[in-house]
Amino acid sequence: MRKIARATLVANAAVIAVGLVALTLLPSAGDDESGDRRVSARAAPEAPSHTPPPVTATVESARAVGANELGLVPVIMYHRLLKKRIASIDRTPSQLRSELEKLAKSGYVPITAAEFVTGKIDIPAGAHPVVLTFDDGHPSHFAFDANGMPKKDTAVGIIYEVAAKYPDFRPAATFWVNRAPFGLPDRARQEAAVKWLVDHGFEVANHTYSHPDLRRLSKGGVGEQIVRQERLLKKLGAPPSLTLALPYGSRPRKPKTAREGKWDGTPYRFEGVFLAGAEPSVPPFAKSFDRSAIWRIQSNGKKGECRRWCSAYWLGWLDKHPGERYTSDGDPEHISIPKRLRGNIISKAAKRVIAY
Repeated sequence: MRKIARATLVANAAVIAVGLVALTLLPSAGDDESGDRRVSARAAPEAPSHTPPPVTATVESARAVGANELGLVPVIMYHRLLKKRIASIDRTPSQLRSELEKLAKSGYVPITAAEFVTGKIDIPAGAHPVVLTFDDGHPSHFAFDANGMPKKDTAVGIIYEVAAKYPDFRPAATFWVNRAPFGLPDRARQEAAVKWLVDHGFEVANHTYSHPDLRRLSKGGVGEQIVRQERLLKKLGAPPSLTLALPYGSRPRKPKTAREGKWDGTPYRFEGVFLAGAEPSVPPFAKSFDRSAIWRIQSNGKKGECRRWCSAYWLGWLDKHPGERYTSDGDPEHISIPKRLRGNIISKAAKRVIAY
């Protein structure tokens, strides 16, 4: 791993992200206030069914598709979508659309971060999982149009647009939000947005309450940031968060406090804690998988440091090295791998292995 360059990229992304927080964290309605404006949300845009038919993998079927369920998985990190980018980590709607279409053409199927960390990777045989993650709950990620549908050129609107065009591209993503989800000004609108997303298979989870650098906080301060956001999400109708994205990718001085702890009598524990860059991740069945520090890839081109670290580079690299990426056997109950990788799997998953 190129740790020095990787650390530099993560640090630089963090500096840029500091400038985004003031624009992202709009005033909230407060933990105990309720808004009085209601939103009438309709069903999702039409998209084909993305539930794979039941499959029981065998040595022969795994070999036929080149299954490798210990291969690398791209967990792609997005921030704001702007028609005219301001920061280098911003993307335009057309850039997101183009990247998602490339993923679809290369056989990738989106899953949520929660599905990834819990090993619930249920995609067709021969397909590759990708985790689309959006930080900060920016208004460009999700909004209703006048008809109560996902607004065009928001992240959700674009995901559905691509899913309609490519039938195997499942509309799924993770939204890690702070105290004012999607920049919405009142509790009722926040509730409606969270409910719509959760009801349609998206994950809405914890990104801390006010997006601080957790490394600068005490153990109690870290717990407070996490618990306050978790309480807010519960009030908005989201299920308990299984995942946490670290603001700026910055880990607390005691990293364990990001994954589990307690504040004000409320405990928390996450199945996975995600960083801010800069490589694909191994899956949770791998011995090297670290639930407290899961790598992501910044969505970006190949300029500057992104020449070897961002999504354009890594997706191209995985296309050129198909044996290194996660390829599904189509059977979520088994883990199919080439025999040479048997020693890399965690012991508690050994009984599920099909090696060929």
